[in-house]
Amino acid sequence: MQNYPKHYCGVFGIFGHPNAAELTYYGLYALQHRGQESAGIVSFDGKNFCTHKGMGLVSQIFNGDVLHSLPGTVALGHTRYSTTGSSHLRNAQPLTVDCARGQIAIAHNGNLTNAAALREALEANGSIFQTTVDSEIILHLMAQPTLGGHENNLVQTVRRIEGSYSLAIMTEQELIGVRDPHGFRPLCIGKVGDAWVLASETCALDLIHAKFVRDVEPGEIVIINKDGLRSIQAFPEHERRAFCIFEYVYFARPDSNINNRNVYKVRVEMGRELAREHSIDADLVIPVPDSGNSAALGYSLESGIPYEMAFVRNHYVGRSFLQPSQLIRDFNVRVKLNLIAELVKGKRVIIVDDSIVRGTTCKARVNNLKEAGAKEVHVLVSCPPHMNPCVYGIDFPDRNKLMAANYSLDQIRSYLSADSLHYLSQDGMVRATGLPKNSFCMACYDGNYPVAYDPLVDKHIMERRRSKIEGLSEAIAKEELQARLL
Repeated sequence: MQNYPKHYCGVFGIFGHPNAAELTYYGLYALQHRGQESAGIVSFDGKNFCTHKGMGLVSQIFNGDVLHSLPGTVALGHTRYSTTGSSHLRNAQPLTVDCARGQIAIAHNGNLTNAAALREALEANGSIFQTTVDSEIILHLMAQPTLGGHENNLVQTVRRIEGSYSLAIMTEQELIGVRDPHGFRPLCIGKVGDAWVLASETCALDLIHAKFVRDVEPGEIVIINKDGLRSIQAFPEHERRAFCIFEYVYFARPDSNINNRNVYKVRVEMGRELAREHSIDADLVIPVPDSGNSAALGYSLESGIPYEMAFVRNHYVGRSFLQPSQLIRDFNVRVKLNLIAELVKGKRVIIVDDSIVRGTTCKARVNNLKEAGAKEVHVLVSCPPHMNPCVYGIDFPDRNKLMAANYSLDQIRSYLSADSLHYLSQDGMVRATGLPKNSFCMACYDGNYPVAYDPLVDKHIMERRRSKIEGLSEAIAKEELQARLL
């Protein structure tokens, strides 16, 4: 079972570089933390789109021969975890289409909250879908004829979709970046030489020695072509800013900068805020690697309690076809992190993690520490309790599977077998960013969803679609039976 929230996706695009596909590969490598399920690269050789996609890690999917088969000076890449759409190669991105407007490829980070309604409307007008991902809906909307030319069509498209989206789109003449009007997901612009780059995070720019130019603004469309970069604001009316604060807590790489804030520094400050809010008499502060490292350091710096890396992470853990649950107890937990027992024996220990979603992994860590002889184990979390599911592209489960939404603080502490349990407050988390509270989406903590979302509507549409499919299957089965009888 996955006990940490899964990542969504990473996008990368480059325009005007002779080694576009190779640099896109490196960019995806830097963004691997945003999705480890599938990856793909599309390049344009001047006549045709060249595509390679696969399931697994970027380094497993691409090699020198594959990259040589992706020529051209423009390329678009995507690394994916399935927030919507099941785990199949057909759902791997970038998605491509050849339509009246020419060839178009799209890479999407986020989740459309009106996807089911849009898809049903498009299917009613004759659209045929090849995948189950939100991104294909955007392609269908872009391919529709409209008055006012390509740019007007793009503006109309982004005004019809709702939810969270940072898009990188490639046509035969352009590389386009789009960010939703609330700015849920990050997207930045860079330059390497004369080539322009779009990337989910600045760490991807660093790897290819690209210079950071700026973030794409919420609601902005940036169009990059041979004449340079142009900007269109698709939503001139001011929308509420709602950047996902969990990027700072967990998702983004610590060496990335978002909204002019370094992620590592923000996480250290979250640890300091945690120490200010919850002073505990203890001998050691230890993190859960790697996501708890920065906050634990901050707690140690603020409290003066020594910091130790008592859990050692195995960086070479891959997927295992063998699950030796009977042979090695807690294999899935212990294979990733091993405890240096000598550091904690007889000590009062503070363990710092970035989040507790379901709680099973944290419980195993507490048990490890107590089995190793820790005198006390205090669990501190560098974000508030997760009370609500995310509908904007993070794999937070239904509310009935979120531990903090269904149990009291003391019940959770008892389940974890911890001596105490403390979360960072919402105000403390926001203070650590140095940004105003109204610039964030914090729906998973406070239930305030910036974009209206009615799960009952989606449920109704999906049930109606399912009944149609089942009815069609029954009709086909009857026809086949009659044919055999004849």
